[in-house]
Amino acid sequence: MIASAQAGEPRGYEALLEIYGPRLYGYFFRATGSHHDAEDLLGELTLRLVRRLSSYDDRGRFEPWLFRIAANMVRDRIRRIRANPRPMSLTAEDDSGQTLVEQLPARKFDADAGLVAAEMSAKLQAALEKLDETTRQMILLRHFGEMTFKEIAEVFDCPLGTALARVHRGLRALRGWMGASNANR
Repeated sequence: MIASAQAGEPRGYEALLEIYGPRLYGYFFRATGSHHDAEDLLGELTLRLVRRLSSYDDRGRFEPWLFRIAANMVRDRIRRIRANPRPMSLTAEDDSGQTLVEQLPARKFDADAGLVAAEMSAKLQAALEKLDETTRQMILLRHFGEMTFKEIAEVFDCPLGTALARVHRGLRALRGWMGASNANR
């Protein structure tokens, strides 16, 4: 697949995106907390993949190389957002003349379950924001990027033990912030 994509064959790129796209999207979504940003980042990553795949050295491992690019993109996006926060209004109209509230789909669901899930998701996102950037990215790559600790160590160019320790400490902190007892490991 990689050789096919490096040769410029569209099917090679399609195959790579079929395999890695869902995991990358999950990683981007958890890292940003936004479906829109996750889609933007995935699209941007696709363009970078097209531009940079020719420089990929097949002696290395493709997955850590790809997720290193993704992690750098997330860090860049977070830095830009922190430097230039954009105000949002639920009542401001977009190009189509609709407000953000009007664009939300109306769904029928169990209100209690939806509220609990939304509350837990918001609580998790807030807890993730408390972690230092490297630990947060390592946890996201492990759980949403489905990467092994060895691959995470490759992405961050650190010893395996360091990656294991940072993820372990980060998860322990998250459990504490989320209100989980140590017995629920």
